[in-house]
Amino acid sequence: MNIHKNARLTPLRREEMALAVIEGGFSKAHAARTYGVSAKIVARWVERYKAEGSKGMADRSSRPTVMPGL
Repeated sequence: MNIHKNARLTPLRREEMALAVIEGGFSKAHAARTYGVSAKIVARWVERYKAEGSKGMADRSSRPTVMPGL
């Protein structure tokens, strides 16, 4: 598996974190402290997990899909 070099969490840990919040074990703030990320990042991964499931936990390119002017 090719993990982004600056990623704090692997896809498996992201899924673990999202499920901890969704299943009610952790608040977003508690998950943020536990996993060493911001609450905003926790919210992003939780929403992505709800929308896409396990497949949504994979790294994505930050490159724009459309580049105007080229």
